[in-house]
Amino acid sequence: MSAPMGRVRNDKALIALIVGFAVLAAVVAGAVWLSVRHDQAIRIMRHTLEVENRLADVTLLIQEAETGQRGYILSGRAEFLAPYNVASTRLEPDLARLQNLVSDNPRQVARAATLRTLASDRMRFLRENLARHAAGESPSELADRLEDGRRIMEDLRSVMLVMRAEEDRLLALRTEQVAADGLRLRIALVASGLAVLALGAFAFADARRRLRRALETGQSLASANASLKAEAESREAAEAQVRQFQKMQAIGQLTGGIAHDFNNMLAIVIGSLDLAKRRLKTDVAKAEACIDSALEGASRAAQLTARLLAFSRLQPLEPRVLDINKLVGGMSELLRRTIGENLRVETVLAGGLWRTHADPAQLENAIVNLCVNARDAMPDGGKLTIETSNAHLDDVYAAAHSEVQAGQYVMISVSDTGAGMPAEVVERAFEPFYTTKGVGRGTGLGLSQVHGFVKQSRGHVKIYSEPGVGTTIKIYLPRNTGEVDAGDTHVRPVGELPHGKPDEIILVVEDDERVRHLSVDALRELGYTVVQASDAAQALTVLTLQPRVDLLFTDVIMPDLDGRRLADKAREARPDLKVLYTTGYTKNAIVHNGMLDADVAFIAKPFTIEQIALKVRQVLDA
Repeated sequence: MSAPMGRVRNDKALIALIVGFAVLAAVVAGAVWLSVRHDQAIRIMRHTLEVENRLADVTLLIQEAETGQRGYILSGRAEFLAPYNVASTRLEPDLARLQNLVSDNPRQVARAATLRTLASDRMRFLRENLARHAAGESPSELADRLEDGRRIMEDLRSVMLVMRAEEDRLLALRTEQVAADGLRLRIALVASGLAVLALGAFAFADARRRLRRALETGQSLASANASLKAEAESREAAEAQVRQFQKMQAIGQLTGGIAHDFNNMLAIVIGSLDLAKRRLKTDVAKAEACIDSALEGASRAAQLTARLLAFSRLQPLEPRVLDINKLVGGMSELLRRTIGENLRVETVLAGGLWRTHADPAQLENAIVNLCVNARDAMPDGGKLTIETSNAHLDDVYAAAHSEVQAGQYVMISVSDTGAGMPAEVVERAFEPFYTTKGVGRGTGLGLSQVHGFVKQSRGHVKIYSEPGVGTTIKIYLPRNTGEVDAGDTHVRPVGELPHGKPDEIILVVEDDERVRHLSVDALRELGYTVVQASDAAQALTVLTLQPRVDLLFTDVIMPDLDGRRLADKAREARPDLKVLYTTGYTKNAIVHNGMLDADVAFIAKPFTIEQIALKVRQVLDA
């Protein structure tokens, strides 16, 4: 046989198989469709029967209620009220289920509503009869009202008969449909069987010829499969490289932003200290100015570290139960100094505002950050609005925002009438070091710090913005039902630092020698008697030898034994020992779920003499 004739035969066989399978597929698809249609018709029939059963139940309940009520009035025997009581309990739920069952038929829905009204009227009529009987009316006197009851009952029966007739009509139609679909389904199944037999015979005859060709092409298919597998592995490796590149790009952006800002601040610190050292002997005033500049740079570096910890949700929070209205009201002077006089500031404080549980200092910082962003968005002036309200984030909102838990929240919003943000900027607004401001006008950490603080406080933050209209940023903090924390009400004169007494003894525990000496010098400068230890073991020895220690001031992260376990061991011997912790970073020892433990006093590194003076005095006086 020549090659062209073989190809013609193969083509004819292939066409025949394709046509046969197409016919078989059409028949099978028709059979499946008929089967589905048949099942649907059966379900509809069952639905119709269920409606009829429910109608029968409602009819029976009303009749039994009437019979029971009549028997009780005539005989005075309480057991006759049992059917009436059952009907009073079940009738309304049964009518509701009936109305739900016929919800697919508008005419039946209207009739079911009428039936429900008439049934309610009938039960009210029966209740009135019982009430009149209880008031002393005789059965003969109650018989005068039978005409009203008979009219209601006739209307009930009329509606039920119409509904039942409608369901009977639908049942008859659906029964005919089931029978017709069953016949068509049987025909389709027979046709499917015949098509399978015909295709099987043809396929068997053609199989032997194709088998040889399949064996010949098997090797080439295996080779192609191996090639595809290698290509898939190569593509997977390329995608992994892309993901790694994106990860490194994000890390690069973060580290680049950190390096840029820290280098700027270190340039200020190092340069200012270098100048101060040169000018200390020749011009003390200029040297002091250089030292002030260095302190400012170091303070900005500390703020940057705090913002990074806030963004990463690792800052140790000291939450209290807060009245947000009181907190916002007390920020007016701070906001006036921060945003200047160019803007109109309006506060809208909700009455009956719920309380929340949050770190007040960090919340104030978040509000200030938002107000500064709003100010920068309105260089030519405008209106800034700070609003508080109660809010409920429902399940629908929570489903659309996977990180949100549905529930009650206290909402603080900051709105401006500035330029607004396009969608692509809103999408990236919380990324660290991402900013649309000009060079030198922002670090790009303000919103990321707000986002980190809110998430660490188990809250939610949302941006609403429209270019040319303005921006609203809403902070949602979970509702708390505790009492408001009165906080520190002591007013300290400006410039005055609380000092210690020589007989107040503080044990400083710090493994870094320079930091330890700095802490010791600061506390001695404040008037305290200070003893020191370089690690936990040495501190326990000092506590054993020292007859009296008023305060243990310890670093948290130390080798061998951390500060928390040191404090626990120290308190075994001295239960009344007061403890103040300090660290530049902590995650587990005294902070859990982002919150400081309830019994913990803490001051973050780096700290100023003013901060340590206030904190030590607060702990000693507690």
